[in-house]
Amino acid sequence: MTFSDKIKVSRELCNLTQQQLADKVGVSKRTIASYESTDARARSSTMRKLAMALGVSYDYLANDEITDPQQGIEKMTYIETARQQFGNKAANEVDELLERNAALFAGGELSEEAKDAFFTAVTKAYLECKEQAKKTYGRKK
Repeated sequence: MTFSDKIKVSRELCNLTQQQLADKVGVSKRTIASYESTDARARSSTMRKLAMALGVSYDYLANDEITDPQQGIEKMTYIETARQQFGNKAANEVDELLERNAALFAGGELSEEAKDAFFTAVTKAYLECKEQAKKTYGRKK
């Protein structure tokens, strides 16, 4: 399924008009129409807003091969926390860290509570290390 298809189907499942989605995301109705009818793709910052407004994961919108709208949604809050505190590079690092460590549980099922606890612990450790490095070494320019 393409980005265009995912936007349109997800919007319709949320019972939103193009204008309502545009208002939630902070873009024009014309932009939403373009996403739904052309090969236009949103910038990553807009794609994150679209994902939040539509209740789907960023990974789902960004990757045409992902068919589950919820795949990766549980990590979005943690990635956004890192982005807000330390920027896009930190968000990408947390995303990669969570993905790599999720392999520890391959073949097993985790409850939502266990996933949340794991993601919280990993993200907290990462953010604390970033904060300590910032205090110790100052900000890189």
